[in-house]
Amino acid sequence: MDIRRVSVVGCGLMGSGIAEVAAKSGFDVTVLEVDDEVLERGKGRIKRSMDRAVEKEKLTLADREAAWDRLHFTAKVSDLESSNIVVEAITENLDAKVELFRELDKSCPGDTIFASNTSSLTVTDMAAATSRGDRFVGLHFFNPVPVMKLVEVVRTIATSQETVDRAMQFSRALGKVPIAAKDNSGFVVNLLLVPYLLDAIRQLEHGVATIEDIDTAMALGLGYPMGPFILCDFVGIDTLYKISEIMFEEYRDARYAPPPLLKRIATMGRFGQKTGKGFYDWSGEKPVALPV
Repeated sequence: MDIRRVSVVGCGLMGSGIAEVAAKSGFDVTVLEVDDEVLERGKGRIKRSMDRAVEKEKLTLADREAAWDRLHFTAKVSDLESSNIVVEAITENLDAKVELFRELDKSCPGDTIFASNTSSLTVTDMAAATSRGDRFVGLHFFNPVPVMKLVEVVRTIATSQETVDRAMQFSRALGKVPIAAKDNSGFVVNLLLVPYLLDAIRQLEHGVATIEDIDTAMALGLGYPMGPFILCDFVGIDTLYKISEIMFEEYRDARYAPPPLLKRIATMGRFGQKTGKGFYDWSGEKPVALPV
């Protein structure tokens, strides 16, 4: 069965991006959030993103209006019962995700595909809480979703080939480039990226060089678009800390253990660009490295 009706659970940064891309790609999209207040914030985020796309001439006014008409917002799980695929994009908490999928499993038809946008938790742990392990897959999008092309399609030991094929087809229909990944914590990108970011923090702790000089070295020395500390601030210090804890719990490998400095910055509420401060102060025209 072709995927025509898409539901997205969670309208935060990632969920709103997934919903926007799906609506712009011609899908009928229902967005679920916990209450109307949170839904309104998510609607505003999607509207602002599409308005920016119009300003940059990447989206016409007509296409924006058509995409907006395909978006529906609700706080009722029962409104997702006609979905061909449900993409979960809530907080990175296994208990919360398991509880959600158990509820969805009761409400949605047996042929509905369930997908999680988790970036570090294993998909198997969520799929095992449902009666449709063969129709459960990971779809890990990257931020900002309307811009980033990659989607990691994560297959568990129970996921059927048909589900993988449909998930790949769906990803391509969104204009994305899907890759196949095993169901291991971190999949491909975070499995390799997180140790790099954590090691940069450790070298800063060791006094190898300053924040600015490490960023300059990695950007100019390796041709990266940005250095590790600017990237940490883009990812979110709180997000990186949470992911590294989850991956360390999974692998018990010191490469994934969060350094003390990362914990201290997260504890102070310096979560990066989204809060205005992380490794850098983002309040001015250019980011300025902060004391650590």
